[in-house]
Amino acid sequence: MVAQLITIREFLAQFEGNEFVISLILLCWLIFGGIGVLLAEGIRKRKGRASKRTLGLLTILLAAIPTIEILTIRILRQVLFVKGSSVGFYPTLSFISVMTAPYALLIGFVLPYSLFVLKRGDEGYPSSRIYILDALGDALGGALFSFALVHLLTPLAAFLVVNTLLLAAGSLLLFSTGMRIIPLSVLAGLVFMCNVSGTILERATLNPSKGELMSYRESPFGRILLVRDHELFTVFIDGVPAMSSENRYLSEETVHYPLSQLATVTDVLLISSEAGIMEELEKYHPDRIDYAQLDPELSRLEFQWGIMEKAAGLHVINTDGRAYLKNTVRVYDAILVNVPEPKTFQSNRYYTDEFLLLARQHLKPGGVVSFSIEGYDNYPSDDKRLKISSLYNTARARFANVLVLPGQKVFFIASDSFLTMDIPGRLATKGIRTVYIESYYAGDLTTERINSLMRVIDPQAPRNTDFSPYVMKLTFQGWFAKYSSSPLVFFAAIAILLVFYLAGMKREEFVLFSTGWMNMGSEILAVFLFQILFGYVYFKIGFIVTFFLLGLMPGAYLGQRLKERGRTMLLLTDALLILLVLMVTGILILLPQGFPEILFYVFAFFISLLCGLQFPMVVHACGGSESAAARCFSVDLVGAAFGGFVLSVLIIPYSGVLWASAALIGLKLASIMVQIGYGKGIKETISPI
Repeated sequence: MVAQLITIREFLAQFEGNEFVISLILLCWLIFGGIGVLLAEGIRKRKGRASKRTLGLLTILLAAIPTIEILTIRILRQVLFVKGSSVGFYPTLSFISVMTAPYALLIGFVLPYSLFVLKRGDEGYPSSRIYILDALGDALGGALFSFALVHLLTPLAAFLVVNTLLLAAGSLLLFSTGMRIIPLSVLAGLVFMCNVSGTILERATLNPSKGELMSYRESPFGRILLVRDHELFTVFIDGVPAMSSENRYLSEETVHYPLSQLATVTDVLLISSEAGIMEELEKYHPDRIDYAQLDPELSRLEFQWGIMEKAAGLHVINTDGRAYLKNTVRVYDAILVNVPEPKTFQSNRYYTDEFLLLARQHLKPGGVVSFSIEGYDNYPSDDKRLKISSLYNTARARFANVLVLPGQKVFFIASDSFLTMDIPGRLATKGIRTVYIESYYAGDLTTERINSLMRVIDPQAPRNTDFSPYVMKLTFQGWFAKYSSSPLVFFAAIAILLVFYLAGMKREEFVLFSTGWMNMGSEILAVFLFQILFGYVYFKIGFIVTFFLLGLMPGAYLGQRLKERGRTMLLLTDALLILLVLMVTGILILLPQGFPEILFYVFAFFISLLCGLQFPMVVHACGGSESAAARCFSVDLVGAAFGGFVLSVLIIPYSGVLWASAALIGLKLASIMVQIGYGKGIKETISPI
C-alpha cells in the first residue's frame, strides 16, 4: 500500500498533477494484479504444490522493486519525453503500464500464493482469512504513510523504512526453510543496499538538465523544486513551472488589469501568486493584503529566496483559498486568482460558477475578481474558443460586467461596476508607473482584437460548474486533439475486453465483479469530489485510500461468520451499497458547499465494509476451494480496475459526478437482478445479459 501511494504521488509529480493519471495507475495496477493472481493459480495447477522458499524469495524481491521502480520512472521520464513537456494520453498510458507492471504482477501473484502455502500446512485454513490479513496490512500501510511517512520522509527514504520491514519478514521466512545464513545474508544485504542507494541518489534523480537545483522539498501537497539558471529562478510544482523571478509582464497584468478599475484599494485577497506581484500591489498602498497559499513550504521558499517580497499589510494564510473564503466574513476590494490553468479538478474549482458566486459574496460594492487562462497567438482554436466562451458565460451569470483581455494570457475581469479597456489611461490618472503595460498594452490589446474575441464567444456554451465541469471535458478532449489522437480506439478496446471477460463469468462472480467496481468506483468518485470541494487530494490521497481499505477487514470477518446466509446477505449488502451512494449523492445535491470532510471518510469506511463482507460469501458460494478463492481475487481486482477507469476517464469528464453516482447505482441494481435470476435464460453465466 505504501508503494502504491508513493507511486501515485510520483506519477502526479511527473505528469502535472492530473487526476486522470491516478485512474490510469489504478487501472494498470489492478489489471496486472488480477493477471498475477491467475498466474499463481495456473502454476499451482501445473505444479500441484506451493513452496515456502519461493514465497520467501518473492517477498525479498518485493522489497527491492519499489525503489528501482521510482528511480526508473524519474530517469526514463526525462529520456523518453521532452523535459518539461506535457505527454499525450497513449504515451502516458504506455509508460504507466510498463512501469507498474512488474510490481503489480508480483503483488497479485504473492496474495493467492501465500494462501496456497498456508493451505499446504493446514488444509482447513479458511480462504477468506488471507483476504482479511491482506486488508489489515493495506489499512495499516495506508495509515503509516498518511500519518507519518508523508510528513517525515522523502519517497525513497520511506521505501527504505517499509522495505526493510518486508525484507526482515522475507528473511525470517527463508531462514525457517533451512536456507544457509551466508547466502541469505548476501541476498538480504544486496536488497538493503539497493534501498539505501535509492535514498542517496534521490536528489540527483531530480537535477534539471539545465540550471542548478537550489531546493528540493517533498511537501504533503506536492513536489517543489527551485531551479536557478544564471540569474533566473524558477519554481516547479509537480513538474510544472509555477513562477519565474523574471516574469515582470505577468505580475503587471495580474495586478493592474483588475486594480486599475477601482477608485481606491484598501483590501486585496491574493490566491496563489506570481513573482514580483507584491511590488506591483504596493503601488496602490492597500491597508491589507491577504495571501492565501495552501502549501506553507511553498510560501516559505518564495520569501526565503526573494521570489516574493514582503509588503506592508501582508498576511500569509496557509490554507486553500476557496476554503478560506467559505469560512471568513472579510470582504475585499479585489480578489486576484493566480492558480494554474484549469487542467486538473484542483485548479478548475477556481473557474466555476460556485466559486464566482462565493467570490462575489466577499467583494465590497463595486469590487472586482480576476482570473486568467493560457492565451493564443492570432485566432483561438475551437477548444480554446469554447473554453473562453464557457468561462465568460460562467462569469457573466454572476457579474453585471465581464471584460476579456486577450494576450499571452486571456484575463477575465468581472465586476458589478463599469469596466474600462483603457487601463494605461487609468494608471496614468493614478500616477502608477509600469514597464510592460505603458510600452506594449496599446499594441498588443487593440480594440479590434478584443472585439474580435468577443464576436467568437458562443453564448450557448455551457457554464463551468463544480459537478459538471465543462472546461475539464474540453481539457480532456484537447489532450487527445493536441497529439492528433482519439480516445475512441481505447474506449472500444476496453469495451470489447469487458464483454469477453463477462461472457464466461458465473453469476456469483459477477456479484463480486460489480462489488470491486463499486468499491474502486466509489474511491475514484471520492477522490474527484474531494479535489473539487477541498482542492488538496495530493495531501489527502493516503487518507482516502486508507479509509477505503479500513472497512475491508471487519467486513470480511463478518462475511466469514455469515457466509451460510449467502444469497440473502448478498442481496441485502447490494441494497445497502445502493442506499449509501444515494444518501451521499442527495447530500451533495442539497448541500454542495457544506459537504463535510469527515463524511468522505465515513462513506469510504462503510463502502469498504459492505464490499469486504461480500468476498467470503462469494468464495463460499463458489465452493470455497483454493481455485475458487484465486478466481474471486482476480474478479474483484479486475472489477475494481474497470470501475475506476470507466468513472474517471469516461463518465466524470463527459457527464459529471452525479451521473457517475447513477452509474454505480445502476451496476448494483444489475447485480441484484442477476442474483434473483432476472431473465429465465440465466443459468451458470451472465453472458446472455
